[in-house]
Amino acid sequence: MKPSLRLSPHELADQQRSGLVRIVDVREPMEFVGGHIPGSRNIPLGQIGKVPLPDAPLVLVCQSGARSERGVAALRSRGLDTELADLEGGLLAWQAAQLPLEKRKGAPLPLMRQVQISAGALVLIGVVLSQTVAPGWIWLSGFVGAGLMFAGISGFCGLARLLALLPWNRVTV
Repeated sequence: MKPSLRLSPHELADQQRSGLVRIVDVREPMEFVGGHIPGSRNIPLGQIGKVPLPDAPLVLVCQSGARSERGVAALRSRGLDTELADLEGGLLAWQAAQLPLEKRKGAPLPLMRQVQISAGALVLIGVVLSQTVAPGWIWLSGFVGAGLMFAGISGFCGLARLLALLPWNRVTV
């Protein structure tokens, strides 16, 4: 493996089978327990330069390939003296190639699905209450819609941050 290489899912699977690489999943623990490459180790991107890494060629993995690419760049900038690569297309490409995923039994729903369920429920509640209790409840639906627009434009989702704090979303790997 050459430094800063991007591997296809099948190339990574071949190298993993032959024991040539160690896989580091840079997603958050909640994402990791929801599905990861068997044998991979979870080190969130924010911790990647702060914990000891195996002295072996490393392949960083994330959901789509963006975070793993940033992780490779961060490790390179810190002068890590090992071969680095990332999975091209991330776990989405891994799944599309029909390669195996390991999931923890009882893992929470992905955070974005929880946001969709919560936002949809709040909008529905606002509409129903505005028709049955008082017209002012429609503003609950408007508030949620504005929050979703803000999240889409800015990349910051307050509802996701709030949901991440709930007890069922606190996982350890």
